[in-house]
Amino acid sequence: MNSKDHFLARHFTCVSDTVFFFCGIIMLASEIWKQLVLTFIVGNGTYIWWYFPFQLCSIPMYVLLVYPWLGRGIPQSSALTFLMCYCLLGGIAVFADTSGLHYPLARLTLHSYLWHILLITLGVGAGCVYLHRIFKENRRTLFSHAFTRAFPLRPFLFSTLFYIICCLIAECLNLSLDRYGIINMFYINPDYKMQQIVFRDLIPAFGNTAAILIYIAATILGASLLFLVWDLIFRFTLRFRKRRTH
Repeated sequence: MNSKDHFLARHFTCVSDTVFFFCGIIMLASEIWKQLVLTFIVGNGTYIWWYFPFQLCSIPMYVLLVYPWLGRGIPQSSALTFLMCYCLLGGIAVFADTSGLHYPLARLTLHSYLWHILLITLGVGAGCVYLHRIFKENRRTLFSHAFTRAFPLRPFLFSTLFYIICCLIAECLNLSLDRYGIINMFYINPDYKMQQIVFRDLIPAFGNTAAILIYIAATILGASLLFLVWDLIFRFTLRFRKRRTH
């Protein structure tokens, strides 16, 4: 086996590794196309910082690109958990208010819709891969009492920490780059009023900063609820397998 084959065999150990990485490449290529169209057609040669690719719905692209190199165990499990909770949440939530999906050009709007549909697909796919790995790694103890508690919480905690770090990075970008134009990464720039549906209505009662903090907390809560849904699917699948063996 040559070095190239050894490299691929070590990092692309299953089909999901290849599929996720390929999706990341597609998303990166489409994002570069989007940035070029926004800059040279919509912006007439001027970069529009509002569309800088560091929103919650952009982060999965970066996760997918590094996914095969994270290695098995907690790193990849945390990446899968981020995709099946935060990525899925971002893909679903945007359809509660589709105004943010619309662009000056129809092809950009189409790209936006397809992007978020892909996020939902990736979130569901990541959840399926995550469940498959749990069953595969615990096959010998499949029907033991201990295995009913085998849906680990630690990957979700790490994915939540990753989300919080992304929020901090987004805030640093907001505060350091807003001198060059309007920028509102993660929609948490304190210089602009919260625009997200529901949370913008909290501003008169609690103020803009509080609305931003509530929005971040609500995102974590929403991802937690999705994690509980995946836990329920895990338990339901386990019971179904038990019944089939009897």
